Amino acid sequence: MSTPDRRGMLDRADQTLSIRRQCMLLGIARSGIYRPPRPANDNDNDLALMRPIDELFTA
Repeated sequence: MSTPDRRGMLDRADQTLSIRRQCMLLGIARSGIYRPPRPANDNDNDLALMRPIDELFTA
């Protein structure tokens, strides 16, 4: 089972199992639960960087 699938099984409202115990049983890191996900790459920024590289390459 993939890590995102196991993260989806985590139940924050469960009163019988702590988040720590659930993470241990699911084999996932607690830091991945509490830390917000990283934002996706900004495509505009990528294109702005790729354009001059492409010009240098084709020159």
